[in-house]
Amino acid sequence: MPLDFVVLDVFTDQPLAGNPLAVVLGADDLDGGRMLAIAREFNLSETVFVLKPRNPAHSARIRIFTPAGEVPFAGHPTVGTAILLAQHRVGTSPEQEQDVIVVMEEEIGIVRCGVVLSPGGKAFAEFDVPKVATSAGPAGDKDMIAAALGLTRAELGFENHKPCRFDAGLAFTFVPVHDLEAMAKIRLERSIWHDAFPGDERALVLAYCRETLHHDTHFHARMFGPLVGIDEDPATGSAAAAFAGVVRKFDEPRDGTHRVRLEQGIEMGRPSIIDLEFDIEGAKLRSVRIGGGAVRVSEGVLTV
Repeated sequence: MPLDFVVLDVFTDQPLAGNPLAVVLGADDLDGGRMLAIAREFNLSETVFVLKPRNPAHSARIRIFTPAGEVPFAGHPTVGTAILLAQHRVGTSPEQEQDVIVVMEEEIGIVRCGVVLSPGGKAFAEFDVPKVATSAGPAGDKDMIAAALGLTRAELGFENHKPCRFDAGLAFTFVPVHDLEAMAKIRLERSIWHDAFPGDERALVLAYCRETLHHDTHFHARMFGPLVGIDEDPATGSAAAAFAGVVRKFDEPRDGTHRVRLEQGIEMGRPSIIDLEFDIEGAKLRSVRIGGGAVRVSEGVLTV
């Protein structure tokens, strides 16, 4: 049964940067096992399968797979798929800027995306995160975390930031690192990964620091998930969604709307930019939005 697919680079406006994403269209006849096998064949951090929506008022239902299994929610699959569905609706390069609303049924729930398509093929999507970041319990031992990243204890932390865990659909351990020099030194020690992040079957980790390479970004980040087949991820929207909880906890922003931009993927040669916007009311996190661009890089037909 032939199936069309498209590969996009997400959280970038340039091809061969950002986080690559495979989107398989018309996947209603595939079961979960077949989807996983196809995701392993693409061998990208995530592959999306587009199905008919359960509610005809919605744009599509999607299932998201890493090479290790299905996940209920992820950021760059949401952004990339929303942009692709919007382009299918109005074209890849409209004569004038077009605003398109895309509503997708994900395993975590309904995700609403606003897409802006511009002449020349530029595209940007922003979505409302379906689950506001909440604490996911304490982080592991600081010495073990440092060792798992190939760093020393002294290279972790800056200001009042300490390792912590937050969940906005996927749980992450967030590890503050002193500076860019220490970030560049990170080397995974897989043999102690389970010990450093106990009780967490996925053990997803976002290391971050305040020092950045770009003048218009606020944090530099690297994400690691060796237990789910992702040694390092170029751009991780689900981590950025949960990172709103980190910013609220340690930076204590005032009530109002706040915008934070993260740079990621630099060390991989896949520079990515993730826009994070969140609302604080009564010193609490009330809503979160993730935004980014995407560009098509290839398309074809699966013949399996």
